[in-house]
Amino acid sequence: MGPEDAMTQAGQGVLAMMAACTIWGLSPLYYKLLAHVAPTEVLAHRTVWSAVFFVGVLLLQGRLAQTKPLLIGRQMGAVLLAALMISVNWFLFIFSVQADRALEASLGYYIFPLVAVLLGRVVFAERLGRVQLIAVALAAIAVSVLTLGLGVFPLISMVLAVTFGLYGLLKKRLEAGPVVSVTAEVLLLTPLALAWLAWLHGGGVAEAVAPRDLALLILSGPLTAGPLILFSLAAKRVRMATVGLIQYLNPTLQFGCAVLVFGEPFTPWHGIAFPLIWVALALYSGVAIAEERAARKASRKLATSGTTAT
Repeated sequence: MGPEDAMTQAGQGVLAMMAACTIWGLSPLYYKLLAHVAPTEVLAHRTVWSAVFFVGVLLLQGRLAQTKPLLIGRQMGAVLLAALMISVNWFLFIFSVQADRALEASLGYYIFPLVAVLLGRVVFAERLGRVQLIAVALAAIAVSVLTLGLGVFPLISMVLAVTFGLYGLLKKRLEAGPVVSVTAEVLLLTPLALAWLAWLHGGGVAEAVAPRDLALLILSGPLTAGPLILFSLAAKRVRMATVGLIQYLNPTLQFGCAVLVFGEPFTPWHGIAFPLIWVALALYSGVAIAEERAARKASRKLATSGTTAT
């Protein structure tokens, strides 16, 4: 691949990542349209229609058989645990939008990278540099400010960040690509989702779904699968530091939806906490970019020395 081809690939990757994060970031607008439907019902539909969409994609690609080892093999436990983590995450996000707490959700996705760093330290004994420690400390201060100022611990934010962080750790151990592994996850959860929907509607607990709502619920399939496919495409073409930076577009758009569109209150305490998080993320991102540049430079030196020796 020549330099021009590499630049084209990178450009496509950046556009794919921006598209994925834009869809994720504006998804509160979609879930607000379903505010009158119970979040558990929305989650069940999202699981079922995501499974339908993902299975269709893998069938077209001839890769559906790749899910088999994840569904019946030694990795099934990890897949099931990952599925539970992402289900809790999805449920809380849907609930937060419907309950006029989308601002808390955006904070959770801002905090997630810093929680992931902390989980890496606890689970894998990864060493944290001074700047990373400062970033984590700033995030902790921000959470403390909100807790003391508002008198309520930002539970939704922290559970979203922790479940997504744990989900990421579990995914690292799966021997499968993101689309294949997510397909296996939703396939494991689909029987539960179908049983829940059957109980809701068969037992008369919930009203019949209106055609408009059904169309919106079916849309949750491609709305879930599309960005993930774009993300996996971007990850193959763009440096991870770039992926990490563009990913902040997601909570930023969620933040905009919450404050500018939904009119959720942005208190002085939020005015202190959010800038602290943004500074922490800037420090974290700076370290990530510097580390990636150093790794690439070392790799080039090694390649050059190997060529010279040959």
